[in-house]
Amino acid sequence: MSPSRLPPPASRLAIVLRVFLPFACGYFLSYLYRTVNAVIAPDLIASLSLNAADLGLLTSMYFLTFAFFQLPLGMLLDRYGPRRVEALLLLFAAIGALIFALSSGRVGLICGRALIGLGVSACLMAGFKAFVVWFPPARLPAVNGWIMAAGGLGALSSTTPVEIALQIIDWRGLFLGLSLTTLIISAILYRLVPDQSGQTPREALGKQWRGVRDVFSSRQFWRVAPLATCSQATFLSIQGLWVGPWLRDVAGLERLTAAHHLLATAVAMVAGYLFMGNLAYRLTRFGITPLTVASGGILVFMVTQLAIILEFTDHFFPLWVLFGFFGTSGIVVYAALSQSFPAHLAGRVNTGLNWLVFMAAFLSQWGIGAIIDGWPEIRGESAINGYQAAFSLMLLLQTASFAWFLFGQGNRRKPTQNPKN
Repeated sequence: MSPSRLPPPASRLAIVLRVFLPFACGYFLSYLYRTVNAVIAPDLIASLSLNAADLGLLTSMYFLTFAFFQLPLGMLLDRYGPRRVEALLLLFAAIGALIFALSSGRVGLICGRALIGLGVSACLMAGFKAFVVWFPPARLPAVNGWIMAAGGLGALSSTTPVEIALQIIDWRGLFLGLSLTTLIISAILYRLVPDQSGQTPREALGKQWRGVRDVFSSRQFWRVAPLATCSQATFLSIQGLWVGPWLRDVAGLERLTAAHHLLATAVAMVAGYLFMGNLAYRLTRFGITPLTVASGGILVFMVTQLAIILEFTDHFFPLWVLFGFFGTSGIVVYAALSQSFPAHLAGRVNTGLNWLVFMAAFLSQWGIGAIIDGWPEIRGESAINGYQAAFSLMLLLQTASFAWFLFGQGNRRKPTQNPKN
């Protein structure tokens, strides 16, 4: 079966069941880990007497270890394939969740969270790599959108369902259950996913590093990477943690009501991933590129943030729904970039971009907490002003990256064409 051709109907179902669904389950779990702290934040604060900066550092350790492993991850995916790499790494996530559940101090929680970030660092990129092998290029934006929707379901599960579960078990019991679930998904990936078909010969290590260099020296890469990085870092850092505290500190909502709002934002995110990926796929028939779709969605995302910052309306619920929906736009960039490079570099292209995104998300999630804590008290409204200042800084960075995408020097050259394989 050629990886560049759509398989016959019977094989398509097999690929969905044996390739798409296992990787979708992994990414579901990854996103649940990523966003669960937005709901359990009050419990962590009560258990450890954390301030906003502490909470931001603890939660953002996921992004730090996730980011640091992205460049070697790209080479491992291209060399050993997504099945083996993700199944192995998920074992580290299971250990991290166990440590997180059993720890009684900040150091143990930080180490557990760091191991979780390392362990799930391949969940999306392994899926992207597998889809490049098993699906035709034209389908990639849509298929990528579907796996992102699976992640959105993970974010959805980390809202009201987690809040309800916390009425029965505490956050430690929750993470014990997540540890066991992670082991099960690791076993499913290793046993069920087939080995790659039509795989190119393994490259020598030196040649693999030259591939990384080629990606990071590409003008096309640097034309779009800042746009995706700033947009996705903002979305991940706020949606993954700070929207929950904002709903409680600024909007004054009770915990369960805030969880319901988080649930609605997650539902909007699932819809956004499905809509943006399929829209990008369908509009290519009319000569509209995925990058055009992504940049248009990112622009709406920025306008939504401005409305939240300026408190444009007292009805903030629709604004956070729009935040969840259009915050997904940056993911379309991954599919667009992967089609601008040879297929054997797909893992390094996606993980190179992901490295930038998650390093920025780590700094953003931690930095937002530091700004909130450090903002001076003005008429008892330090929290509100702190959120406003932090979110404004993120929007300013996005505005600069959008201007670079439109008018930067990289725009003067045509994109690299995808060579025939």
